Amino acid sequence: MKYVLAIDQGTTSTRAILFDERLTVVAQAQEEFPQIFPQSGWVEHDPSDLWGTTAGTCRAVIERANIDAANVVSIGITNQRETTIVWDRTTGEPIHNAIVWQDRRTADFCKNLRDAGHADMFADRTGLLVDPYFSATKLKWILDHVEGARAKAQNGDLLFGTVDTFLIWKLTGGKSHLTDATNAARTMLYDIRKGRWSQTICDLFDIPMNMLPAVKDSADEFGHSRPDLFGRPIPICGVAGDQQAATIGQACFQPGMLKSTYGTGCFALLNTGDTPVKSKNRLLTTIAYQLDGKPTYALEGSIFIAGAVVQWLRDGLKIIRDASETQPMAQHADDAQSVVLVPAFTGLGAPYWNPECRGAVFGLTRNSGPNELAKAALESVGYQTRDLLDAMRADWTTDAASSVLRVDGGMSASDWAMQFLADIIDAPVDRPKVLETTALGVAWLAGMKVGAMPGQEDFVKQWELDRQFQSQMPESVRAQKYTNWQRAVGATLGY
Repeated sequence: MKYVLAIDQGTTSTRAILFDERLTVVAQAQEEFPQIFPQSGWVEHDPSDLWGTTAGTCRAVIERANIDAANVVSIGITNQRETTIVWDRTTGEPIHNAIVWQDRRTADFCKNLRDAGHADMFADRTGLLVDPYFSATKLKWILDHVEGARAKAQNGDLLFGTVDTFLIWKLTGGKSHLTDATNAARTMLYDIRKGRWSQTICDLFDIPMNMLPAVKDSADEFGHSRPDLFGRPIPICGVAGDQQAATIGQACFQPGMLKSTYGTGCFALLNTGDTPVKSKNRLLTTIAYQLDGKPTYALEGSIFIAGAVVQWLRDGLKIIRDASETQPMAQHADDAQSVVLVPAFTGLGAPYWNPECRGAVFGLTRNSGPNELAKAALESVGYQTRDLLDAMRADWTTDAASSVLRVDGGMSASDWAMQFLADIIDAPVDRPKVLETTALGVAWLAGMKVGAMPGQEDFVKQWELDRQFQSQMPESVRAQKYTNWQRAVGATLGY
């Protein structure tokens, strides 16, 4: 039996999942790591935590599966996107903590860029809005604020990478400084139409282009792991940002297919085929995947806080001990109350894109308690998803657009949350049997590249439905609840 090792490096934890050639999960290992919050709206990771948990979970999963590493024929990497790391080319040591995708420290600089009239140029070339979310302004911040960094960068002594690039560098012992097109497309430095780094944007930010990794297909040759890590070198042959990997894992290969992933944040992607669609509703145009040199594009809506709102109930309010408790709590909440939670802890993402607003709760009464807050937290994810889908339908009105939403990620395991989602978007919600679609997608890329896994058509046939949730909510109730949400968002933005 041949195996593929999928590394899923996320925002709050790192997982390693071992798939066999039938795309079955054989074993997995997971390890959380600390979040660092230096100031309000700032979020960092220690890069040594990202690497340490990656190396540790990879060794653990091979040991847990009780297999010989010689049977692991390929490694795939999927990762939290936009998170920015700069390290010394010679020593391999980072010069600053990783600045996480959620971080908002460059909000003022982004506002200055928009005020200076640069927004259209960025949208045309990168498909992105000018926002702190993306890597470019984080990279500029590091070069501006770490002593001596800009001079070292200009001398060619520093390297930049998103998390995939950093892990490839560490896995290969510094031999490969590479990324794939899906991750490059999230930096705000990459021209998604021309398929290359933008000299114009790098000049605007005073970023030396020698810092940037070479860009490859999502299924490509990224080098081999160091022999000492697993006992033998293993080729790295699949790389994709987490949301693009989930799109692949959900087999959304046809234009019009739509998926939404519920992890720390929520990310909906609509496959638009070989044509990049420019949004009129503040969505992002991005690369869904790139195979054989040909990019497939997508419209994407990004919600910063989805599963993280449940973590807040656990770690901030301490009203739950485990995420699974929220479902029975929501079921027992008082239906007579209309508590609405807007989880703008680090601003609001699409389609609002306001980095400055912060979270708020509306409709509290003397009888409001943990059950009502848990219900409001789960409902907030459904409301935010509807915001995204309404914007997507307005941008892409072709008949090919699917009315079915495929879901995955940790929160999709909650029947209550998925039923509410189907109710509030008034469309079927399909949950697959394999919820680990992010890891599955990159495992398929890595395995397909080395001939150990099926081609695209056979892969599509293997997608299996676990359950479809159908809308059951009366239209009058749906309209009233969504109106309440829109009022709450308006008030939050106003505050």
